[in-house]
Amino acid sequence: MRAAELITEEIPPLTHKDTGEKALRWMDELKVSHLPVLKNGNFVGVLSESDVLDKMDLDETLDKLFDHLPRPYVFENAHIYEVLAKIAEHKISVLPILDNSEKYLGCTSVYHLLTVIANTGSIREIGGIIVLEMNSADYSMAQIAQIVESNNARILSSYIMSSPDSTMVEVTLKINQVELSSVIRTFERYDYVVKASFQKSDIDDDLQQRYDSLMNFLKF
Repeated sequence: MRAAELITEEIPPLTHKDTGEKALRWMDELKVSHLPVLKNGNFVGVLSESDVLDKMDLDETLDKLFDHLPRPYVFENAHIYEVLAKIAEHKISVLPILDNSEKYLGCTSVYHLLTVIANTGSIREIGGIIVLEMNSADYSMAQIAQIVESNNARILSSYIMSSPDSTMVEVTLKINQVELSSVIRTFERYDYVVKASFQKSDIDDDLQQRYDSLMNFLKF
């Protein structure tokens, strides 16, 4: 999915002539802690709530309050992974999206991204989860997929976590079966370490409740 497809119309940009007080009011109403700022239609940077609160005279316009603003953004053709990485890198709640000539197209938010991922990914699909732990040198998705498919199952999604101070990786698999016993036994026969597993009775209701709670928290 491209960044252009992630633009939300719910978050308008500020302009350089808006005041600090207006910026704080919009952030409060929109439930975000950052907003893009435009000057004569051009993107000049991202304003944070904390930066505004550091200023004394909030009745002043943004161009008087700030000489410079950070400019995190992605281009419209950026992959959703790049969007996520940029948001994590800069620790921002809103990310501007520009075209190839750096014209401002819109922005996306953490809440909107999570909603898109949840609705287009495998989170809502019925299935179970297996977490494997292994040395990074032993990781082979081809072999993992072969083991899963040998049990008449298939992988709906996978996620790999690693640490810079360890050679171990953790591979999380979402599988299209709610009964995982045979898949787990096969992994163990191949000397895989099954760190955790979650079957329908254990996880589906709890995962849905946690997801709904997270969405409500981010929205309100």
